[in-house]
Amino acid sequence: MSAVASQSILSRGNVTSSLADEAYATIRSQIITLELEPGSLISEATLMNKLHLGRTPIREALRILASEKLVEVFPRRGMFVASVDVKNLASVSEVRAVLEVKAAELAAMRSTSSDRVITIQLIAEIDSIGSTPDMATLIQLDQRIHHHVYECTHNEFLASTLDTYYAHALRIWFLALDRVEGLSAAIIEHRALLEAIRDNDAQRASQAMREHVEGFETTIARNL
Repeated sequence: MSAVASQSILSRGNVTSSLADEAYATIRSQIITLELEPGSLISEATLMNKLHLGRTPIREALRILASEKLVEVFPRRGMFVASVDVKNLASVSEVRAVLEVKAAELAAMRSTSSDRVITIQLIAEIDSIGSTPDMATLIQLDQRIHHHVYECTHNEFLASTLDTYYAHALRIWFLALDRVEGLSAAIIEHRALLEAIRDNDAQRASQAMREHVEGFETTIARNL
């Protein structure tokens, strides 16, 4: 996957235009897509050269990524890209099964008219998925759907927390990407979730999200 494609796949919803945020978004995307290999040593000089940014924004970005457990810091050894351990899948899914389901419920209850416009647009994008969709396009769509659900909760603390766990789930997904079939189906199943949010049906939304999270864990665990 190209650097340009990986940079567009995932960035935090509240990223601003500052240099530190630019560094954060780019490095985070490269970690999630495994462009920066799990367990590899992080070189500030290399990142500065590749991103054409100074040491201060790079260090600030790495500090935030360390707090999200995407970067590991070892005294006297340096900084490393966090490893991807499939054993963590169950733990991540446990958290998502609680928080994502609650987020779906709140999204259905709190979705505004402007939120609804985006919800309908996302449903239309799902309906337009062809028989041989581009992998990067599918993952970008999945990312936008989840972030939209988080935003519809109108709870920035919940949205920020969920974004972190979603990032860890995506890393595991990328690890299994060449072994998992039916990626389109996994995205299409979001239609039921979005319809429930559009209709302000909290019970149906939470059930759809629960089935999605549990299905994700089952599929990845089976293939890895």
